[in-house]
Amino acid sequence: MAYIGRDPQYGAFEKQTLTGDGSTVTFSLDYTVGSASSVLVSVAGVHQEPEVAYNLSSNGTAITFTAAPASSDTVFVIFLGVALEVATFGTGVITSQTALTTGVQGADTFLVYDNSASALKKLSLANIIVGSTEDSTPATGDYILTYDVSASEIKKVTKANFSPIITLTYNTRTATGDGSTVAFTVTSGMTDDSVVVTENGIVQTPTTDFSISGTTLTFTTAPASGIAIKIQELPVQGS
Repeated sequence: MAYIGRDPQYGAFEKQTLTGDGSTVTFSLDYTVGSASSVLVSVAGVHQEPEVAYNLSSNGTAITFTAAPASSDTVFVIFLGVALEVATFGTGVITSQTALTTGVQGADTFLVYDNSASALKKLSLANIIVGSTEDSTPATGDYILTYDVSASEIKKVTKANFSPIITLTYNTRTATGDGSTVAFTVTSGMTDDSVVVTENGIVQTPTTDFSISGTTLTFTTAPASGIAIKIQELPVQGS
């Protein structure tokens, strides 16, 4: 009788022959098996019932008979399917970490998770771009990542270890002219170009209208009586 429809598809089933000795009940299998029903087992021409006449052991890599096959018995196993081993991610806790002894090198890459692409990507050190600042002020215990050019590595620096390079200090002095006084006190370190001097709001020209020596500012001409004098000291690098 002809077969109507698609031709049946057949897979290749592997066979393994076992040698009984009347005492051995456990034999290693050539393939890892997922369940006892995934193999056909024959002992002396008699088909064996799964989980009754035999069971799998050693995570499916061995077969254990209820009764040891005799040395005169012909024993073989036909594999109907083998276990598919798939790597899985388990759960765990990181209890310790080891710092890099050489630091992060220029050619090294970082693993980052791209939320927009839902994919794990690698990012080279050269492609790390500082593009935004933190919305809130960093706390004292926070760390800031810096790249040490001399050591060619990324390092963490605490906020407490950052010291200002320039301290900006502004100081304003006021006085009133009396028609005779030309000398007025300023802070040590001020120069002709590090102060803004006005008389009734009119800016005076350094070295022409006044000069500074030490802590004394001297006008070329004494400000007239009642003139409002304002000396604004500008910040100086390193002060």
